[in-house]
Amino acid sequence: MGSQTGKVAIVTGGSRGIGRAIARRLAGDGGKVVIAARDQSTLESAAREITSAGGEATTVPMDLRSPDAPAALTRVALATYGAIDIVINNAGATKRGDFQDLTDEDWGDGFALKFFAAVRLVRAAWPHLKARHGAVLNIIGVGGRMPGAEFTIGGSVNGAFLTFTKALADIGIRDGVRVNAINPGFIRTDRLTGWLEATAKKQGVSLEAAADDMVRRTNTIRLGAPEDVANLAAFVLSPEGSYLQGALLDLDGGQMKTV
Repeated sequence: MGSQTGKVAIVTGGSRGIGRAIARRLAGDGGKVVIAARDQSTLESAAREITSAGGEATTVPMDLRSPDAPAALTRVALATYGAIDIVINNAGATKRGDFQDLTDEDWGDGFALKFFAAVRLVRAAWPHLKARHGAVLNIIGVGGRMPGAEFTIGGSVNGAFLTFTKALADIGIRDGVRVNAINPGFIRTDRLTGWLEATAKKQGVSLEAAADDMVRRTNTIRLGAPEDVANLAAFVLSPEGSYLQGALLDLDGGQMKTV
């Protein structure tokens, strides 16, 4: 029996990249996963990958930026599996760019999906997590600790999300819910691959040369894989990780240089 046997996990942004890898891992460990994302075809592809390996998955195509969507997602999980044990807040990408070029709409969009959707989902799921002594795991990012000129929105959103995690963890002590966060560094997702392809084209080098250059510039051991995040998530959510509470875990190959 796997460490998540019978557990019901909601994974937002579960159709690709880190979310997909986490959903696949939790299902492989015996969990039942409810994966939410905007794109129905990639969601169905992720679910097929899980079910063909013998796991259980339910897809919920929705835009979590809608204020009513997180509560609706909670209702689907309860209607399908009768409980909620784990919430993985992974959805949300923020726009990079020159500060003067970023609009109010860009800022609003950055907070709407990554921050407010997570707040609303946790609020809706909390009574059920409390009843099952469940867990919340927020996938945030090292940009919350180390903001930069091109990352004013992302740094701000991630910084708020880190603070929310700490506050929620304190409530979790009272209510018996484990709350932690993982801060990925550069992970080989579709988004990162897009950046690398653009860089490679601009510099007239191969994709791998651009990747190697990124590793050198950030002075890290390598670029990460979605499975790296999934492996750490599996540990954090397992009985072996049960002493973690309010932990903000940097998984970045050494990118974060500060204490």
